[in-house]
Amino acid sequence: MTDTTHLRIVTYNIHRSRGMDGLVRPQRIARVLTDTNADIIALQEAVGPGKSHGGHVAELGAALGMGWVMVPTRLYRGHQYGNVVLSRFPIVHHTTCDLTYRQCEPRGVMRADLLVHGRPLHVFNVHLGTAHLERRSQAERLAHFVKDRRVRGPKILLGDFNEWLKGLTTELLSKALKSVDLRAFLKRRRTYPGVFPMLHLDHIYYDGAIEVLRVELPRSRLTLMASDHLPLVADVRLLARDGADAREA
Repeated sequence: MTDTTHLRIVTYNIHRSRGMDGLVRPQRIARVLTDTNADIIALQEAVGPGKSHGGHVAELGAALGMGWVMVPTRLYRGHQYGNVVLSRFPIVHHTTCDLTYRQCEPRGVMRADLLVHGRPLHVFNVHLGTAHLERRSQAERLAHFVKDRRVRGPKILLGDFNEWLKGLTTELLSKALKSVDLRAFLKRRRTYPGVFPMLHLDHIYYDGAIEVLRVELPRSRLTLMASDHLPLVADVRLLARDGADAREA
């Protein structure tokens, strides 16, 4: 017997909750995310707890009614700063892999292990560097981390890959994982910068018993202003085939 679970996932670089108008408004980011009606959200450039306030992440989690886990890559004005996964499903474990290249800004990929109606799902959230050689090194480590055979079950990799044109990063990851081809779903595929998107930096990859049903790139006055990226939204079907989940967990 074949069973399915439908999920809505989002990847979104929220730019420290600073909009294109220069104003820091985490509540505006919360409105964008609420409108997506997502089950699982991967955020990049998120501000966590620190010396002056409790952080934007806790505010977002409370507004959305979602559990969350954060893996900071560095400090930003005395606050944790980095990648976050929010989920309507239990987050049973999380870990990270350091992707920092030489003296460049610290980078990393986090893995959150979710339990979706009793089935395992591994969500990877990444924000790669801006330099070509930096991303080349990071892509190799990222592909190795995601394809670790000891981590069994379906996997989804989301994030800001900072690759302006298809290059080595896309090539390496496309060999290791399936890529969501936005051309099959969207006429407008650019996600950055917010008000007048010219580049496609945000991507979704997957592996295992997952089917991509639909992809959206919400464009409204709110999303064009809230961050310097647009949220990338995908509806997917998590498949369970003849006890495959039990064997993969």
